[in-house]
Amino acid sequence: MSKSIGAIIDHTQLKPETKQEQIVKLCEEAREYKFASVCVNPTWVKKSAELLSGSGVDVCTVVGFPLGATTPETKAFETKNAIENGATEIDMVLNIGALKDGNNDLVEADMRAVVEAAKGKALTKVILETCLLTDEEKTRACEIALKAGLDFVKTSTGFSTGNATIEDVKLMRSVVGDKAGVKASGGVRSLEDAQAMVEAGATRIGASAGVSIVKGETAKSDY
Repeated sequence: MSKSIGAIIDHTQLKPETKQEQIVKLCEEAREYKFASVCVNPTWVKKSAELLSGSGVDVCTVVGFPLGATTPETKAFETKNAIENGATEIDMVLNIGALKDGNNDLVEADMRAVVEAAKGKALTKVILETCLLTDEEKTRACEIALKAGLDFVKTSTGFSTGNATIEDVKLMRSVVGDKAGVKASGGVRSLEDAQAMVEAGATRIGASAGVSIVKGETAKSDY
């Protein structure tokens, strides 16, 4: 399990103080352990794409991160720019305030802007930031994500008040069924954590603890 689980890990480094040497190490580890992708901030997409050329490891980046409160037009531009720089996966942050206001049209337009910008060029995921949502809001966000054409729904940024939970992953899977993937991110620090998320319905794991996970160790932190 530890070997195969590496293939669904987005090896993550999103801290604002990240330096180039950390990105180089991240990409080297991704090559060695054959992770699904590296997930980096937009400024590191081009460098990561260069380092991972020919490796089979995708480059994932974040859009509207970490608050989700930028406009659909801004998120679309970020998406296009990231793809031009070599990104093949986009993790956008939901417009959380719009969802809480019941403005489903804006939430959908926001998601759809990213989906359209990435169409045919990159896989898309939407980060719900589940720790800030009620179960009704999580359900509605997943339903809108399916309508907008997202490839994945994702739990957390790892930078808010809480991380992924088994209950949230189960809820999200129950809503999207087999129509979308579910990414568990935030707080996944060990192989046991990752296995539990997979059993709950996750098909992708986001963590900076990827190496510890595949080695069967427990990391001190996940982001």
